[in-house]
Amino acid sequence: MRVSQLTLTQMKNSFIGAASAMAVALILSGCGGVNLWPFGGEKLQEHSRVPANATAYQCDGGKRFYVRTLDDGAAWLILPDREIRLAKVGDARYSNGIAVLEVTGDAAKLTDGSASAFAGCKAAAAS
Repeated sequence: MRVSQLTLTQMKNSFIGAASAMAVALILSGCGGVNLWPFGGEKLQEHSRVPANATAYQCDGGKRFYVRTLDDGAAWLILPDREIRLAKVGDARYSNGIAVLEVTGDAAKLTDGSASAFAGCKAAAAS
């Protein structure tokens, strides 16, 4: 009987020790002291996301967008938060009924509704 009680006591102590170690690890990871996430750090390195066959436009305020001309003459507008197909509505003018893109040489202006979303835009030099 004495051996069984000793074994049960050792098992309880082992379980309590393992549970305590797990609790400490969880608490420290919540405080930022230990990173248990196996998929890299918090800072992700952004890779170049320049779309293929697109012209980059750099605008006032550090804003940027891309335009890809489609086979049917329409333009595919690539913004940081969305992509929009704009039909050609004039010589260098594209629209979907809300957004309007005007391209004149290397300059462009994009309005989204009544607001001028991107002004002072110039085609960025190819790198």
